[in-house]
Amino acid sequence: MAATTTPAATGRPNSPADVELIEKTTPYDGYFRIDVYRLRHKRFGGGWTEVMTRELFERGRAAVVLPYDPARDAVVLIEQFRIGAYAAGLEPWLIEPVAGIVEPGETPEQVARREALEEAGCEIAELEPIGTVLPSPGGGSEVLHLYCGRVDSAGVGGIHGLPHEHEDIRAFTLPLDAALERLARSEYHNASTVMTLQWLALNRERLRKIWS
Repeated sequence: MAATTTPAATGRPNSPADVELIEKTTPYDGYFRIDVYRLRHKRFGGGWTEVMTRELFERGRAAVVLPYDPARDAVVLIEQFRIGAYAAGLEPWLIEPVAGIVEPGETPEQVARREALEEAGCEIAELEPIGTVLPSPGGGSEVLHLYCGRVDSAGVGGIHGLPHEHEDIRAFTLPLDAALERLARSEYHNASTVMTLQWLALNRERLRKIWS
C-alpha cells in the first residue's frame, strides 16, 4: 500500500505566497483581456513544480440573480443568444438567471438590482446571497456573485435589453416546480441556471416563510 502524508506533514500549499510569478504579459486587451502567466507553485508532497505557462481569460466579476416570487412560487428567467453555446455546437439561445458585469465603483448587489430592471423589467425587493463561485477556474478569472431576489412577478415578461449593447432578451415567468422539472431533464446549459435553481430548491420553504 502506498504511503500517505497529511497536509501538516507536507505544508500543504494554500495561499498566494505558495506561488512564484515569474512573468505576466497581456497579448490581447479588448472588450475582454488575455493574460499570459509564467509561474511555478509548491507541490502537495513538497518542493516546487517546474515553470509553466498558463493563458488566462480575464473576465472580471459578475452578479447573477434568480428572481423569485414567493407568493406565486414562481421564478423569472431570461433567454438570449450566447456565442459560447453557438461555438460549442449547442442551442445558442440559453435560459438563464439575470446577470451583469460589475463595473468599477459598483457592488454586486447594485448590479443585481440594476440588471433585473434592464433584462427582465422586475424590481428586486430583497436579496438573499447564495455564494461566490468561479465557473471556469482552469482558464478564466471570472467570479460570479450569486443571489436570489424577491420579486412580484405579476405582469413580468416581454422583450428587454439595451440596444447599444446588442441585447435581445426575452423574459418570462415559470412556476418553480416546472423550472425544477426542466432542471431534472438536464435542459439548462448555463451553469448559473443550474446552481441557482438547485439552491432555491433547497431553500424554497425557508424563503417562503421569511418573505411571506
